[in-house]
Amino acid sequence: MSVRHLPFHQVDAFADRPFTGNPAAVMPLDTWLDDATLQAIAGENNLSETAFTVPAKGDGADYELRWFTPSTEIALCGHATLAAGHILMGARKTVRFVTRRSGALRVDSAGDGYRLALPALKPAPVAWPDTARAIGPAPAETLWHPAGYLVLVYQEAGMVRALAPDFATLRRGDDTLYIATAPGDVADVVTRAFAPGAGIDEDPVTGSAHAVIAPYWAERLGRDRVTSFQASARGGMVDCTISKDQVILAGRCRTVIEGHFALTVD
Repeated sequence: MSVRHLPFHQVDAFADRPFTGNPAAVMPLDTWLDDATLQAIAGENNLSETAFTVPAKGDGADYELRWFTPSTEIALCGHATLAAGHILMGARKTVRFVTRRSGALRVDSAGDGYRLALPALKPAPVAWPDTARAIGPAPAETLWHPAGYLVLVYQEAGMVRALAPDFATLRRGDDTLYIATAPGDVADVVTRAFAPGAGIDEDPVTGSAHAVIAPYWAERLGRDRVTSFQASARGGMVDCTISKDQVILAGRCRTVIEGHFALTVD
């Protein structure tokens, strides 16, 4: 057996100060490892997401990008994309990614932070499903996007902050991302996000959730810019701007760990 050392960066994304935002691992690779190894590495990292990149072929993108939770590969992740852009930006102003299930994504340098363009995923009203009852009290409104996002709209910020989901029950379900949101107290809206079926009980700050809720709140508030505070234990502020068919998320990143992942190779 031999040991292969892979570059490893841990970044707090959407973090305005230390120990806030959402930690993501970023691991730039020369070529793709097999899927089982990528999943095992993400499980070992035990962060909400690990972002893996390889240099892209052709002129359409700089890097290919994939995201893994500790238990599964996911279709879209905002904070780990922001973190990957932070690590790979260098002297450039823009990093372009190509993904397997979410198309082309872009991270732009913007002052002391970054701007991330995600597809706008406008949800539609649905009945409150039985699967969501483990989240807590019934919301005032329930919305669904077929990419796997269930939005629970409550009347007040305090109701979102007080939620105490039954995670054991939710872990037995699928990988739906449950997004609880309400008019805000410290921002335009307050939000929390839960994905126990994907190995994440509560996600600290969720970029992809804002690709879903920003179109809803922008229409409800009658404006194209919305600020959101994600009220997890770590907390984080996300600035959202609607631009045609995209949601532009703005935030800062802090690199907190740099080193190498020691991968044992047969």
